[in-house]
Amino acid sequence: MRIVFMGTSHFAIPSLKALIASEHEIAGVVSQPDKQRGRGRKVTPTPVKEIAEQYKLELLQTANIKSPESIERIKQWKAELIIVVSYGQIIPLPILEYPRHGCINVHASLLPRYRGAAPVQRALMDGIKSSGVTIMFMDEGLDTGDIIQQEAITVDDNLNHGELEKILADRGADLLLQVVDRLAQGEKLPRVLQDDSQASYAARISKEDEIINWSEPAYAIHNRIRALNPQPGAYSYINGTKVKIFASKVRSEAGSGVIAEVIKVDKDTFQVQTGEGILEVLEIQKAGKKRMPTSEFLKGFPLEPGVLLGPKEG
Repeated sequence: MRIVFMGTSHFAIPSLKALIASEHEIAGVVSQPDKQRGRGRKVTPTPVKEIAEQYKLELLQTANIKSPESIERIKQWKAELIIVVSYGQIIPLPILEYPRHGCINVHASLLPRYRGAAPVQRALMDGIKSSGVTIMFMDEGLDTGDIIQQEAITVDDNLNHGELEKILADRGADLLLQVVDRLAQGEKLPRVLQDDSQASYAARISKEDEIINWSEPAYAIHNRIRALNPQPGAYSYINGTKVKIFASKVRSEAGSGVIAEVIKVDKDTFQVQTGEGILEVLEIQKAGKKRMPTSEFLKGFPLEPGVLLGPKEG
């Protein structure tokens, strides 16, 4: 089957590679424009662009997928099917309607839950125990199309965003290839309507989402930390120094300190009183430095019980 693939982030890579290794033909790849990233603001290609160039696939990068030029370029590839995985723009109707088999999407949640840009991170922030991946036909709505196939997985309490996303990306690639193979063999795929009454929205992560609020329960802070690991990281301030926390543990004891107070320090970790319970900090990063175990951090940044962590500098 002749396919156009549209994707941008790392989540899309397993699906693209699975299609490249299959008997199907990739007519072209569409990705977002390169962006400036990191402290040096170096222009960096998208992960999907890197794979497309590695395999010498035709590539279109556009900031406006709705432009007549973009639509015409995609139509010139004469695809039978378009596959969209973590692309980052709303696909317009002229593209949705042009391939004879339509457009299929891989989404990192069990739809209709967590429609939107950040399904994995928002699900982890909510402390979900089960997640999954959905293969669906696309329509003009935001992740509202008919469901073809889903698979659920159990989510461990300490699984972080990067780990869960990789699991879902790999499983999504497997399911996608099964669906495309069935379609190529002439099978009529199921179309299950989504129950909009069960829908929730996973908004893009904001700067405010990165701030640790120590008045929240320890489990909620732990969920925020793992949801923002590896990027962008949840942060707080210690004696005016910004630190990002990437791994933590919820202690079973209640604690008797004031909110945001460092109540215990040993050679490996330190513990902070939250609004409900104690949070142990396991991995941390000082501004401008590398991530490190708390044991290494404490060698150069000694702490004493009684220090208060704050959401603001100073």
